[in-house]
Amino acid sequence: MEGFSPDRYSVESAAKQSSISSGGRNQDRKEFLRRFVDSEILKANLKDWFEDIAKRNMSPAFDVPFELIDLQKFDYALEGIQFQQLIRMPSAIYASTSSNVEGNAYLALEDFLHTSVNSLWEAFWGHENDLMPFYVSSLYEGNMRFYQAEKAIAKGKVGGLCASAIMLKNPRHPQGKWDDIVELALLRPDVGSLASVEDDSKPRLSIMGDALFLALRVLLSRSISRSNIPLSLNSVFVLLVDSQNGSVLIVEGDLNKLEVDLNNVYESAAAWFKDHSQIAISPVDRIWNKLGNANWGDIAALQVLYATFHSIMQYAGMPKNTIEDLAADHSSRLQTRRIERQLGDTRVNGNNGLLRFQHRNASPEIVEVQEESIKVDSEKSVKLEVGNVLLVEDSSWQNGYRINEVLNDGEIPFYIASSVEDPGNALFLYVGSHPSQLEPAWEDMKLWYQVQRQTKVLSVMRQKGLSNKYLPQLTASGRIVHPGPCRKPSSGRNCDHPWCGTPVLVTSPVGRTVADMVRAGQFGADEAIRCCHDCLSALSASASAGIRHGDIRPENIICVKSGLRQLYYVLVGWGHAILEERDRPALNLHFSSTSALQEGKLCPASDAESLVYMLYFSSGGDLPVLDSVEGALEWRETSWSRRLIQQKLGDISAVLKAFADYVDSLCGTPYPVDYEIWLRRLRRHIREEGSGKEVDTSG
Repeated sequence: MEGFSPDRYSVESAAKQSSISSGGRNQDRKEFLRRFVDSEILKANLKDWFEDIAKRNMSPAFDVPFELIDLQKFDYALEGIQFQQLIRMPSAIYASTSSNVEGNAYLALEDFLHTSVNSLWEAFWGHENDLMPFYVSSLYEGNMRFYQAEKAIAKGKVGGLCASAIMLKNPRHPQGKWDDIVELALLRPDVGSLASVEDDSKPRLSIMGDALFLALRVLLSRSISRSNIPLSLNSVFVLLVDSQNGSVLIVEGDLNKLEVDLNNVYESAAAWFKDHSQIAISPVDRIWNKLGNANWGDIAALQVLYATFHSIMQYAGMPKNTIEDLAADHSSRLQTRRIERQLGDTRVNGNNGLLRFQHRNASPEIVEVQEESIKVDSEKSVKLEVGNVLLVEDSSWQNGYRINEVLNDGEIPFYIASSVEDPGNALFLYVGSHPSQLEPAWEDMKLWYQVQRQTKVLSVMRQKGLSNKYLPQLTASGRIVHPGPCRKPSSGRNCDHPWCGTPVLVTSPVGRTVADMVRAGQFGADEAIRCCHDCLSALSASASAGIRHGDIRPENIICVKSGLRQLYYVLVGWGHAILEERDRPALNLHFSSTSALQEGKLCPASDAESLVYMLYFSSGGDLPVLDSVEGALEWRETSWSRRLIQQKLGDISAVLKAFADYVDSLCGTPYPVDYEIWLRRLRRHIREEGSGKEVDTSG
């Protein structure tokens, strides 16, 4: 007979207690949900909170769910996608001819949601033979069940409908369950009229209360569902619409922090919203025109589509065709349009609009000449030449920078420059897109990440006191000072000069990219080990401040000379860094982590995983032809399972092979990288060239 094992007993007991605890928690939540049926009581419990928010006079009271730059990128991706709403949204123009405007409104809303989810699915996820796994239905308030609007109208229940929803198809429950909800749309007649101008055109809190009520019911239903629902589904989008206008609301939060008091379910819910949820809402704007057609290309419909895109992604994972993939076609479409219109190279102000900055002798002089050395037009960024001097200012200073070298990362230009006050100190200088461009090219979005977004990230690093020689340093940031008078209007906007207000970022140190070293055959075993150490040191420092890189690739690592033989590596290109939960990393089929490709988010080991891919490819690993996210994920799974990456790095160094094994064990888990252990191990393998002594690698 097998002997009694206290350890085994304790493990089994703990597992049993955990199971009982989990089962009990689900039962409590199920009962909580059964009692949580009246939105008016919830709004009464939230009234003081709403009033307190209003009294604080914060503008805006809540964050917006999406950044404008992400919406612009999404807009470019949708250029080749057709959306067609066949059932028009009833409005005043139909009032005299329709006897059942409310019923028609739900029919139109369902058709709008159907064409949205169907077109997005086909463009981003599906193949021709793939059936869309979603359908659209509406919610009947009386029994909290779902009916398609057409059937509700036939049964005379249209007056009790309160919302529509995109649902996940469920063969066992064809009528739909609450945990099948992918996205909700709350239809109210007064979303636009109740929008408060003082509150940045956000919906009134009475409507928000209804949305919060429905959102919590969805989150609770998901948490107790027996279906195979991803654990990451802790957020839900709710669309707030009337017959003309709309807004997007997102609720996100950890339900484990919900205090389940079955005697006071509404007080518990209100406390959770106040203390443990994150709420973001977009301004109310027009979705449907007077004829009832959706303005698919306008900001309101675009935000709704973007919310639907993210809702689909929660269930279906990362799309086969990414936003970046589809948006990249914008430039070619733009060029095709220019050819159709028979446009040649155009300039904003003809020859008179061309400026050149020249540096003569020791003193900088800015002159205006009739040359084409610097091209400025509405579709291309500012181009500088060697010898130009750029005058940059912020709120308190002005400084001139002389262009010493023009570089290109394969997509956009940047420069090596030096301050006219300190010509011996080399600096990287980045010039952004002109802020007045209403329709920036895809290239200008990359410039926005390179300049404006990276400036923000480096400023946050400085504010948090990060000091590490393997991180770039923010030397200066400001805007170009153009020659001649600046006729800036009193509103604070830029004048009509094509350079006025163009942002500039200056960083240090300067070095060669790993991509250049690989092309020159100068990235060997010693370089790979040192590069791994230095990048991990940079990641360790940034992680201590809650910042992750999100875009590690050979173009974003530079090798810096320090003295005659001393070399070290600096991790640059922080424009896509993750500062908060809603930020999204850059997507690269070769270098992005598995988590980034699957979920559009980083796990704690994602940057380390990308670093391993960078070392693998830069050290001679086979570079596969990847044309889709699906193919990239398949390559990763095959390479890790067959240990191809570990074997290749093992040919270079045992410590790199061990590091790859370690990263493989962490991929997709919530466990952080133990940077200190690996920095110590790598440090033991770094030797000063020709001396055999260990190098001081302290940051």
